Amino acid sequence: MWQPASERLQVTYLGKLSTTGAQFSTGCTEQPVIELWKKHTLTREDVFPSNAILEIRPFQVRLHHLDIKGEATVHMDTFQVARIAYCTADHNVSPNIFAWVYREINDDLSFQMDCHAVECESKLEAKKLAHAMMVAFKKTFHSMKSDGRIHKNNSSEDVSQGFESDDG
Repeated sequence: MWQPASERLQVTYLGKLSTTGAQFSTGCTEQPVIELWKKHTLTREDVFPSNAILEIRPFQVRLHHLDIKGEATVHMDTFQVARIAYCTADHNVSPNIFAWVYREINDDLSFQMDCHAVECESKLEAKKLAHAMMVAFKKTFHSMKSDGRIHKNNSSEDVSQGFESDDG
């Protein structure tokens, strides 16, 4: 079955919050998303336009920031798919939110886990992003496996579970 090269949607970037834990599963993004949503709703105008374009590509996610006129700026955040621990489009606070947990490596080589969230135009768009991320996870996993970056003694089922998205 043919898969598109990438999914690209206009979104409102809600921000990021550091999160703790080593196991990421259903519900792990709920509290950070609630905090980001509260902060967003306190500062938003009656009509809050999209402020970013989220592009999910094989091996990489790009968040293109837009200026006040809705035009692309030079500022773009890039996320390596292999460092995304979890993603979901299933949040109680709003069904239009897509969130992911990203392993950020600090200058001292320590790492922190950040939960990023975007608001989409609809629940369907949030689900599309979750599906696109699942496809990107699978391509990354298969590439890493064929390159030998994932060792043969790991069970494919165990490793691939880390590359599944919870898109409801």
